[in-house]
Amino acid sequence: MKKTIILFVTALFLSVNFVHADGKDKEVKFKTSAICEMCKARLERNLGLSKGVKESNLDLSDKVITVKYNPDKTNEAAIKATINNTGYDADLSPANQKAHDKLPSCCRKTAAAH
Repeated sequence: MKKTIILFVTALFLSVNFVHADGKDKEVKFKTSAICEMCKARLERNLGLSKGVKESNLDLSDKVITVKYNPDKTNEAAIKATINNTGYDADLSPANQKAHDKLPSCCRKTAAAH
């Protein structure tokens, strides 16, 4: 009986983990106001901590962040809100002013690229 329960729980666990392994993750891109490697690290870290985000990569040459995510756990609006609440613009959605003011001075919109 004990082996049957353990086998059932293991099978259930494996099936839950592979539900989204069918390649149905989505990808979204946002133009940001990020400037430097510190901005890149900050955005990628905060997005990495967000529920449903699988991967994020900021290309500093064009300031576009690409985010791969599980659409069952998050959506584009939530990802954009995370970017804004980190202190950066996401497309036409402006940064949260309080979060932007907490950024190092070299990472603010008015700073020159470095």
